[in-house]
Order: sequence, then C-alpha cells, then structure tokens
Amino acid sequence: MFPVRSISMLCPTLRSIGIRSATLTMPKPCRFIENNISVATAVQFGSVRHYAKGKQKEKARNKGVKFATYKLPESQLNEIVNLDKYRQKLQKPVDTLQSDYIKHLSLRSTTGSIETVKVKVDGEDHDLQDIAQIIRKNPKTIVIDMIAFPQWIPAALLAMQKSGLNLNPQQEGTTIYVPIAKVTKEHRTTLAKNAKALFIKCRDAIKSVQNDILKKVRNNTKISQDDNFAAQGQLTEMANEYVAQAEQIFETKQKELLN
Repeated sequence: MFPVRSISMLCPTLRSIGIRSATLTMPKPCRFIENNISVATAVQFGSVRHYAKGKQKEKARNKGVKFATYKLPESQLNEIVNLDKYRQKLQKPVDTLQSDYIKHLSLRSTTGSIETVKVKVDGEDHDLQDIAQIIRKNPKTIVIDMIAFPQWIPAALLAMQKSGLNLNPQQEGTTIYVPIAKVTKEHRTTLAKNAKALFIKCRDAIKSVQNDILKKVRNNTKISQDDNFAAQGQLTEMANEYVAQAEQIFETKQKELLN
C-alpha cells in the first residue's frame, strides 16, 4: 500500500494541479524523486467497470436487445422447434396474399375473380360459381346464369357490388349481366388501398405465428438460457424473411395498380 509519509508528500502537489481529494490505487510501488515529486509517475488512478445487473439485462431484453452472439445449427434448432411446420405456417399467409391479389385486385374484372365472390345465404358463404353458371360473352361483358337458384339473385347482386372489383351487375330475369368497367384513377386508388390492407393482414398473421412459437421456446426449460435466446433470434429472423417476401409482393402489386 501507499506509505502515509508518501501521501503527505503528494498533497501539496495534488493541490497545485487542482486535485483536493482523490482515491488512489497503487498496484505497483511508486518512484519518488526527492524534493521534486513527479505526479505522472506517482499517481495511478484505477478504472472501474460497471456491469449490467440482472434487472438491467431484463429491461434491455424486453427492448429487443439480443444477448446471444452465436447461431444454433439448424439440426439443433429443429430439436427445439419443428422447422418444417413453422415454415409452412409462415408461408400460408403469403400464399393467401398472392391468391387474394390475383382474384380480387385485378384492374380488369375477369371470370376467375368473379367466380370466387362470396355470396352469403342463410348465414353461410358460397362461391358465386357454386350457385351460378358464369360465362364471358365478349371482352366487355360477363354473363351469370342464376336459373338454378333464382331465390339467391338478390344476395348475388349485393355480393358483387361489395366485392371491391368495381362491378355494376344488371339483372334481367334469372340472368345477370356484368359490364367490364373502364379503369379509372379512383378505382386504381381504391384497389391500392385494398392491397395495403391485405398486406397488413398477412404481416399480422405471420407475426402471430412467430409470437406463438416464441412463447413456447421461452417456456422451454430443457435448454440453456443462451440457446434459448439464440433460438428466439433465429426464429424471429425467419419470420422477418416471410414478412419481407410479402412486402415485395405488395410493392409489386402497388406499382401495377398505380402505374
């Protein structure tokens, strides 16, 4: 330790450079120059490291900070989570998004998009093609024959009007004529809004699958904490890849609709 006599010798020098009090750490004996003490060689200040406590780590973790600095091999991750099922669940909303864009967000009304219009009858939904015969008479007109279920014509008319396909069906007896409307700027804007709504629905579905699997992993006490964090990070990255895929589909559709 630092000799008491030596400390008293240092005090005038410390005061001369503006230091009135200090805590000194002297891991090695200091060299003193008689009648001319060198503060640079005599005073060594110890550095202090502050480590995050458990609660601080937990707060950081809740804010999304990742403590795992490595990735688990896929074979090991597959032992924690069935990756094939996880990927299938993540892919399903993306497939639904693509299907909805094709069927319901076409600039031109097509026979295929009208076929899948949902008609609500007695509390149940039916595809229009299941209750009617649909024919494209010419490039500007689609003909829907409702002779098999004439009592469902009002429901079919309402379903087409609310389909978001810009349809204006006209009834003549048991036949419905659907003119192919000219594409307007307003119609394009409406379709673009619908495209965004469908993307958000897809994204939320992916995140729901992600949250369900992360909850199961967090409650898994058979693996180490580090492996648990690593698994959560990798599963989140996988879900983000599917969100990015859905976003790319959305952006492509937006350009198609607005350009």
